[in-house]
Amino acid sequence: MNKNSNIYNIGLFKRLLTYVKSYRNIFVFSIFSVFGLSIFSAIRPVVLEKIVDENITKYSSEYFIEYILIMLLLLIMEVVCNYLFIFNAGTLGQFVVRDIRVRLFNHIQGFKMKYYDKSSVGILITRTVTDMERIADIFGQGLFLIVSDILKMLLVSIVMISMNWELSLIVFISLPFILLATKIFQKYMKSAFDQVRNEVANLNSFVQERVTGINILQLFAREEIEFKKFKEINHRHKNAWLKTVWYNSIFFPVAEIFSSLTLGLVVWYGGMNTVLDNSASLGELTAFIMMIPMLFRPLNQIANKFNTLLMGMVAAERVFNILDTESKINDNGLKKADNIKGEIIYENVSFSYSKEDKLIENFNLKIKSGSTNAIVGATGSGKSTIIKLLNRFYNIDKGKIYIDDINISEYSISSLRKNIGFVSQDVHLFTDSILNNITLKNNDIPFIRVKNAAKEIKIDSFISSLPGGYNYNVKERGVSLSTGQRQLISFLRVYIKNPQILVLDEATSSVDTDSELLIQNAIEQITKNRTSIIIAHRLSTIMKADNIVVMDKGKIVESGKHSELIIKKNGYYKKLYNSQLNKETNLVIG
Repeated sequence: MNKNSNIYNIGLFKRLLTYVKSYRNIFVFSIFSVFGLSIFSAIRPVVLEKIVDENITKYSSEYFIEYILIMLLLLIMEVVCNYLFIFNAGTLGQFVVRDIRVRLFNHIQGFKMKYYDKSSVGILITRTVTDMERIADIFGQGLFLIVSDILKMLLVSIVMISMNWELSLIVFISLPFILLATKIFQKYMKSAFDQVRNEVANLNSFVQERVTGINILQLFAREEIEFKKFKEINHRHKNAWLKTVWYNSIFFPVAEIFSSLTLGLVVWYGGMNTVLDNSASLGELTAFIMMIPMLFRPLNQIANKFNTLLMGMVAAERVFNILDTESKINDNGLKKADNIKGEIIYENVSFSYSKEDKLIENFNLKIKSGSTNAIVGATGSGKSTIIKLLNRFYNIDKGKIYIDDINISEYSISSLRKNIGFVSQDVHLFTDSILNNITLKNNDIPFIRVKNAAKEIKIDSFISSLPGGYNYNVKERGVSLSTGQRQLISFLRVYIKNPQILVLDEATSSVDTDSELLIQNAIEQITKNRTSIIIAHRLSTIMKADNIVVMDKGKIVESGKHSELIIKKNGYYKKLYNSQLNKETNLVIG
């Protein structure tokens, strides 16, 4: 729904209503409550007219008590219907939002990495959280209330005409002007709310990125600059909202003027007729004074409720746009990657993140089952990329990748990834206990298994020394642990997984001295009897590898054991090794 589209999107409404089918009973109760609320409200002026004309003006007490009891009963029924409506409409909205949010979260989990490379995390958070609440308001404060108000206005109009058509005509003359003002108001509010939602998403994205990278901002003294940027974005957000305030401040006073003028004309004309020729009774005049607010107030409030409905529809469209996004790796494989040996073959593989930049071209590599392999090279040489392709995070442009002579596209993605363990330099830990970060809340993994595995890789004592041991809360992103400690947790997490293929992507590049020995021991243990791929920057850590692959610009320039590569005259690996050795020597001397 862009700015030039119709205000009402019937297709979007229909799509939302598909989520209502599971809660048909709640929906029906809401509808009945809406009808009851409107009917009982419209009947009250009729009873009031009877009381005034048959009792008050005639000084008669006949049926007076009965009329009062009927009026009281109508009020009670109106209150009951209002309660049922608020409860059921609100409940329905939350149920629908829950289902959409679950579907959305499940959908975005399956997106390929390329989608996340191009998308803002803050915007995705906005869609999943903030926009969902706006969708709930469609049912709780928007759609049903608008239907209720329209029905109430219709019934009140019928009562007015049946009671006194002359007074009704006075009332109806002003309606086209209010409807015209409402239509214009809705058009401008639609544009304003589009802008508001965009600025909210921008705010979320900006704050999320800066909070995540707050250490960088502080290290480079960027606080003042980023603060100025935030003020600019916040200023745009404020201006977007002020547009809605401006439109409201114009529309509602105008609507109130029409309502007051109409009421004044009815009182004047009806009063004159009552006094002069009795063509309008005092009861009718009293009933009209009661009904005019019942007719005009919903009309004025419809605009406000339309705002709520509009914000919900804008939010729903944005959410459904993500749900309609097809950004998944084709998962048509039927084979299960169970009991694999772990032989890996890259055959003429080409890949690029964009058409303009070929990162890997005609890449060929064979990795023997059970061997330890190291991949080294300069930044941007494609080391990490070939691992991402192995995990099927991206679709390859050309070529094939085999595991045990079977194309990885023939394996189901879930079974493939279950058999590939991955430890990266940037360890992600959730706000939870160490135990839950290791098992990822897999109930099939008992605590004793975790305990024994930790002992096998010699990190049980480290975990047990923490307050609460395995129940120690690592806080958000594991900030309560050092880099080396987070790395050890990730080693244990992958060791518990027991994959046949293990990938260590710069897993030892930034560890502290205290943790280095523990990490080396852990690596030796977890790489036993499985195919291991170590992407390393520190060449001293991969000297014992069965095979070292040297990459440059997406191609293999050298391969072999450390002892073979180090003696090559003018070899790429030898240059890397000597350069790194010289740097370490200079640091020690310095």
